[in-house]
Amino acid sequence: MTKRSVDMSEICNLYNKRLFHIAYCITRDHYLAQDVVQETLIKAFKKIDTIEDREKLGAWLSAIATRTAIDFVRKERRTYERIADCIDLENCLERNHLDAGQEAEMNMLQEQIYAYVDSLSPEQKRVFLLKVNHGLKEREIADILQLNPNTVKTKIFRVRKQLREMLGDRYSA
Repeated sequence: MTKRSVDMSEICNLYNKRLFHIAYCITRDHYLAQDVVQETLIKAFKKIDTIEDREKLGAWLSAIATRTAIDFVRKERRTYERIADCIDLENCLERNHLDAGQEAEMNMLQEQIYAYVDSLSPEQKRVFLLKVNHGLKEREIADILQLNPNTVKTKIFRVRKQLREMLGDRYSA
């Protein structure tokens, strides 16, 4: 199928609602879903000559829309996290009421957490950091690391439990 044999306005008319529905179900935002549909159609137009069976066009577009929507959500999440980090930093700078003892205690706590994470096995560390630093779901981590989702859940549970126990022992007294 060539670009010339495909009428993009026809494709837009046929699949716009379907793509919007997919995008909206993932993003839960009307305007973001519209952006996803537009980006999906642009991507499809650029690669339209790679599709061989016109009957699979809907499924192909749906797959592009799904991946694009997930990418948009991740990008939005990272943007909001950066904004939140900036706000947290500003709040920290405004909190000059922390005395030196409290600040030293916070630094020690942070060092202990980093030391604990560094002591984990490489696989546990990857799973935990993908969960905590990148905010990925267990299924996404399982796909990335090619693990069983239940294994991922178990590893995250065990690391959190050990971390809680370690911190509980040091700060319960």
